[in-house]
Amino acid sequence: MHSDPSFPVTRRRVFYIPGYDPIHPRRYRELYRKEGTAQARISGYDIALKPRAGGQTYGWQVEARVDGHDVRAEVDVLVWSDIVLDSMSTSIPATYVQLVRTAWVYIASGALWRLMRLRKGPVIAALYPVGMLLAQLGLALLVLWACVRLSLWAVAQGAPQLWGLGLGAGLLAGGAGAVALLRWFKARDNKVFAYYLMHDYAFSAATQGANPPALEARMIDFRHAIETALGSDVDEVLVVGHSSGAHLGVSVLADLIRGGGMPADSPALGFLSLGQVVPMVSFLPAADRLREDLHFLAGCDALTWVDVTAPGDGCAFALCDPVAVSGVAPANKRWPLVFSAAFTQSLSPARWKALRWRFFRLHFQYLCAFDAPRDYDYFQITAGPRTLAARYAGRAPSQSRIEAAVSKYTSRRRAA
Repeated sequence: MHSDPSFPVTRRRVFYIPGYDPIHPRRYRELYRKEGTAQARISGYDIALKPRAGGQTYGWQVEARVDGHDVRAEVDVLVWSDIVLDSMSTSIPATYVQLVRTAWVYIASGALWRLMRLRKGPVIAALYPVGMLLAQLGLALLVLWACVRLSLWAVAQGAPQLWGLGLGAGLLAGGAGAVALLRWFKARDNKVFAYYLMHDYAFSAATQGANPPALEARMIDFRHAIETALGSDVDEVLVVGHSSGAHLGVSVLADLIRGGGMPADSPALGFLSLGQVVPMVSFLPAADRLREDLHFLAGCDALTWVDVTAPGDGCAFALCDPVAVSGVAPANKRWPLVFSAAFTQSLSPARWKALRWRFFRLHFQYLCAFDAPRDYDYFQITAGPRTLAARYAGRAPSQSRIEAAVSKYTSRRRAA
């Protein structure tokens, strides 16, 4: 083992932390296989996947030849999809209760107005499920109203004395129609994502930014898996946190380093946060633990932290330094290195035109191939011969990054 970032990597352990995603992790294996093959063809290197037998986590092995170097990487998906699924198992009425509670948390705490000072895209994305669910409810109520009106009109034409019976019949038919319409909308949420996004934002808002106990317990498992890898014979341990997985990665790594989980001769440790939405959590009143972890990791010399977003990703807080905007930057701040994946430049005009309005697909572009790549290549980062530190040594941060302290809440507290 060695921690010299300039030494060519031959073996790497990669831990991928997904965002709020209920889908089985095989999705990420197939995405890596398909997009890695495409990127290798475009960029002129070789990469191949093979399944991994056994193990306590879901993953795969990668063999690559990049710039004349042979590299083997073992990728683990740190799964919390079961926790996500459990949080999504709510009825239609319960989802509307979630809507009211979540909106209240963000509005009453002042977090919503602060978030709007950063990027409009993710705030619009947060408001989208509210608007969509209210529109669905409005249509359902319109069905109810129409049925009642039609029933009363029919009674008035034939037997006005049965007005009460007509009202009851209208309410019964209208109620059934409204419920059927709401169920129809929910059954097709894989097209509009209104329920999915509502559950996503409600997950953090329910505890005002604190981690639920089940998630804290799972993060301990994540820490132990990474800690074990740091004691193995590899050249680099790379943790990748995508979307909501970015703030989980911050806390897991902060706990690991504070707890002495890095041996003196440990391999290089890298943290790559992609499409992060950290402010959606760190701006909430009870996110003391996350703010402390951001503060600690930003000044830590035990790892390299690179944060990659893109203004073309409307679901991420693009080029917002997650530490600085949360108001917890330490005096000795080193991380993260914030720069853009520059979708408009690293995708050809034709490809960008095809993807521009596919907002959820663009949120996963960091894990995909670029047909006009620049200095960001997910597959060379995870399976290439250079550590994260060596790849971006001397790389200047994006000049248009946002570093102003915006969060109203800056209190900090370490995890118990």
